[in-house]
Amino acid sequence: RRAYPQRPAEVLVASVVEDVVGAPAGGCPVGEILGLVRGEELSDEHGPPVLPPRLPPGGDAAARAAHGAVAPAEDDGLSFVTSPIVGTFYAAPSPDAEPYVKIGDFVQKGQVLCIVEAMKLMNEIEADVSGLVVRRFPENAQPVEFGERLFGIRPS
Repeated sequence: RRAYPQRPAEVLVASVVEDVVGAPAGGCPVGEILGLVRGEELSDEHGPPVLPPRLPPGGDAAARAAHGAVAPAEDDGLSFVTSPIVGTFYAAPSPDAEPYVKIGDFVQKGQVLCIVEAMKLMNEIEADVSGLVVRRFPENAQPVEFGERLFGIRPS
């Protein structure tokens, strides 16, 4: 494999690829790393094509479980509150305020759980069910996507 000078962004992308795909990506330019993520063969003028490792049986869920993510069986029975918009997750109404809810809190249907800011508008996200908050997925001030899980609630 060729050695390339790495810029900080390339180092970050390479480390993410190594974590997700399980193959070292050190020294590759971003274009080759993206090819590796897509499962394309990477050629090297000094050797045969290099194939990335395949995901374990069970696909992406098994890969997430192997990397410390929660296995689907652990999510059984939970109701998930998801983000209705793309924005920034905030656990509290202001930086110096207490969070709306914490892990272990009991919430009522309609109770505000967090804020997702989008285009300077603060959107209060409410609980869909009454129950016990057992998971909070994003960190405070983390960007979230549409449909991304915010909280896991065990309905009562």
